[in-house]
Amino acid sequence: MNNQQGHQSGFISIIGRPNVGKSTLLNRVIGQKIAIMSDKPQTTRNKVQGVLTTNDAQYIFIDTPGIHKPKHKLGDFMMKVAQNTLKEVDAIIFMVNAEEGFGRGEEFIIEKFQSVKTPVFLVINKIDKIHPDALLSVIESYKEKYNFCEIVPISALEGNNVDRLLEQLKEYLPEGPQYYPADQVTDHPERFIISELIREKALHLTREEIPHSLAVVIDKIERQDKKDIIHVMATIIVERDSQKGIVIGKQGKMLKEVGQRARVDIENLMGSKVFLELWVKVQKDWRNKMTQLRDFGFREDEY
Repeated sequence: MNNQQGHQSGFISIIGRPNVGKSTLLNRVIGQKIAIMSDKPQTTRNKVQGVLTTNDAQYIFIDTPGIHKPKHKLGDFMMKVAQNTLKEVDAIIFMVNAEEGFGRGEEFIIEKFQSVKTPVFLVINKIDKIHPDALLSVIESYKEKYNFCEIVPISALEGNNVDRLLEQLKEYLPEGPQYYPADQVTDHPERFIISELIREKALHLTREEIPHSLAVVIDKIERQDKKDIIHVMATIIVERDSQKGIVIGKQGKMLKEVGQRARVDIENLMGSKVFLELWVKVQKDWRNKMTQLRDFGFREDEY
């Protein structure tokens, strides 16, 4: 849990059987202007479904491939993707319908929680449809099945207890920058995804030499329509001069390798040729100054 002072931001996955009210909750939280992401396939990360920005936090809700018993190899693959997503997010909302009892669908999803350390919130929706006394037995039946970090009964439709859910979620969000402009509720995740692709390559290539003290900020994304090329400029931020040397490498070889590998993934993501420019900058103790990161980028006027 991380509730230090400073700006917090994190990724939250909402899962549950069909028709438990996941979309209703998102619309309640984000507001009715929420837009659905484009259908452009994004194999690198799950779709961002909605972004809620408050004064001191940003909640990024992502879509997880549906968790269900696989019937074929593709289904098996999607299950693995879904499970990996559960490991990567900062919190999971497991949404159930108060009117329906605990069934095999819920049991199968809970089984998948056993292999993740991510905090799981049990959110019991549609409490406006049942008697308060009946709610207690629903809570007890789920308590026996899994050690949920929080159990929050809500009515997504009526808005009951939704504010309390957000407050409790915030307790589990790590300190981090505002990834998206405050007025942006969804769409355009490219900037974040591209930064993650570059960061992934840099961490992979430097291995143990550079732990997690590495961030990537996208300085500019410029689409050059006439040439059908996307120009991406990014800065890799490290904490020490010695780390800068490692990331750049002898005669710039390491940085070149990071750029080449990242460019391939970025081109797949964007469906276009990419010209990628990388710089390395030392920002001492940046992990304790995450709120300053938006000074380096995340400019909404480039979209």
